Amino acid sequence: MSKLTDVPKRILIGRALRSDRLGETLLPKRIALPVFASDPLSSVAYAPGEVLLVLSIAGVSAYHFSPWIAVAVVVLMFTVVASYRQNVHAYPSGGGDYEVANTNLGPRAGLTVASALLVDYVLTVAVSISSGVENLGSAIPFVVEHKVLCAVGIIVLLTLMNLRGVKESGKLFAIPTYVFVVGVFAMIVWGAFRGLVLDDTMRAPTADLEIEPEHQGLAGLALVFLLLRAFSSGCAALTGVEAISNGVPAFRKPKSRNAATTLALMGGLAVTMFCGIIGLAMATDVRMAENPAHDLLRDGVPVGDGYVQNPVISQVAAAVFGDGTFFFVVLAAATALVLFLAANTAYNGFPLLGSILAQDRYLPRQLHTRGDRLAFSNGIVLLAGAAVLLVWIYGADSTRLIQLYIVGVFVSFTLSQTGMVRHWNRHLAGEKDPAKRRHMVRSRAINAFGAFFTAMVLVVVLVTKFTHGAWVALLGMVIFYATMSVIRRHYDRVAEEIAAPEEEAADDVVRPARVHSVVLISKIHRPTLRALSYAKLMRSHTLEALSVNVDPAETKALQEEWNRRGIDVPLKVLDSPYREITRPVIEYVKSLRRESPRDVVSVIIPEYVVGHWYEHLLHNQSALRLKGRLLFTPGVMVTSVPYQLESSEAAKRRARRRQEWSAPGAVRRGPAPRRDKESSSAP
Repeated sequence: MSKLTDVPKRILIGRALRSDRLGETLLPKRIALPVFASDPLSSVAYAPGEVLLVLSIAGVSAYHFSPWIAVAVVVLMFTVVASYRQNVHAYPSGGGDYEVANTNLGPRAGLTVASALLVDYVLTVAVSISSGVENLGSAIPFVVEHKVLCAVGIIVLLTLMNLRGVKESGKLFAIPTYVFVVGVFAMIVWGAFRGLVLDDTMRAPTADLEIEPEHQGLAGLALVFLLLRAFSSGCAALTGVEAISNGVPAFRKPKSRNAATTLALMGGLAVTMFCGIIGLAMATDVRMAENPAHDLLRDGVPVGDGYVQNPVISQVAAAVFGDGTFFFVVLAAATALVLFLAANTAYNGFPLLGSILAQDRYLPRQLHTRGDRLAFSNGIVLLAGAAVLLVWIYGADSTRLIQLYIVGVFVSFTLSQTGMVRHWNRHLAGEKDPAKRRHMVRSRAINAFGAFFTAMVLVVVLVTKFTHGAWVALLGMVIFYATMSVIRRHYDRVAEEIAAPEEEAADDVVRPARVHSVVLISKIHRPTLRALSYAKLMRSHTLEALSVNVDPAETKALQEEWNRRGIDVPLKVLDSPYREITRPVIEYVKSLRRESPRDVVSVIIPEYVVGHWYEHLLHNQSALRLKGRLLFTPGVMVTSVPYQLESSEAAKRRARRRQEWSAPGAVRRGPAPRRDKESSSAP
């Protein structure tokens, strides 16, 4: 059946790449920036809106706090970027926060960071896609009316693009990301020129609306709590910063320096765009509300359920460029695209982290290997499935989803920077060079300040967002932590059980006393005779043929032909009054083991191989069921002896011709041969 899906698979994700072409997939800085930094760059499309949404609880008068909140976010962004620049130089292997915490704070801290990052990556996809759908919906009503369906479709499309490989997907994603960045900067420059030089009046579409505050005249602790909650919502602009630290192996050499440069570029661009949009939102009188249908008023009357609240960036673009103009449409389309592509940060971070965790035996080993296109395909598919589930549960509502956001990323920020402080302390203890010591002391100070600042923000986020949905993210972290702990214990237990004994004791433990071979037969034909010949070559201590009496007439005919041919292997027939095959064989093998526990039973099963997938359906699966059951029987070895039919040989020749036809430099003398399918079946 694998051949059946081969053609559509190649059409969707491309031809398989050789392992020695892995170096060709490494990214230059111009491609790495949109691949790894699209999340923090695109978050400026919704982070300013989240700040204003929270402040609207106290009414329009609270909007004048937004510049100060923007300043706090900027300081935090520069702190985190400076801290992570130390990370990528100290740990260039790609483990990122997980490796830093695991090495310096211990396995539990490392597992906590890994759990937080996995949750955050899933939320990155869900939030980015949902926000992109909402932005696109400001121009295309159909998208808003079918948010969940559109969001799921885009996740599937992004998944297919990433399955084609990091570099190939990065080239596709670079253009929209750069168009978005240029568009936002053009909007900021043109808006500043109109407001400061031309003294034009720019008004957002919601400028004439009023906000009915949920709480009038907040002061004291209530106002402080509101400002802290607005700040925690604005911190969404920092999500994805850690992805560059995790993705250092994907950069071209010199990896650490290129990753650090990309971090600095990302920080500068994100901060400038975030502040510019906040400033223009204040200048154009943008109005936002958590419950727009009831809290936004037009002439003293609520706008009602039919009102669609467009994102801040769309309202600012309408005020600066003009609603429906060419530049407005271009920026709206670029914003929607870059929000969709922001999920690509998670599509690169989640599979890479999953591979590292699988290598450390915290996740299934299937996540460690690369797929046909040298991408971590299993991790990509797992991420997509989890994101689709979240989008469906939360109705692709970015405002609801964002309440779950940034908890995990600040857990990883704090533990990672704390681990870096211990890293520098350890190196300072043995370093004598004064110049290197000064560099380490400076790096330790940066990481110490980063750990302190991000820890404070983590407390703020937990306090202000816990009841608004942050508890769901914490629950997800606990589930990931518990699951990975159980997986690690399983792998450790298996490794302990199968560990090779010391050389002097190996013969006593591993070598069986005798080998008892059993050949399963149903009829006398070529596959049976080949299996018997193979079994004789094994030189077992005892050898017998075994058949199950399902049909007395067929069994009698088998015994008569066995005697007539004079086959020199004893034939044993097991009765099966309920016409079962698997159970009598299993019980007989177990009885042999009970009689001689130190003996090994070798069960040899003749099979013949068919050439087409549909022929497989015409044969029973008794051999497959037997092998599945015998795997759980201690001291039993199972051997399949295949016999290729003519259709199988023809299929093999066709496959060989296809391989020769598709080989580089091959001379094509006609169309590629038709792809038939191969399979194996028990007689």
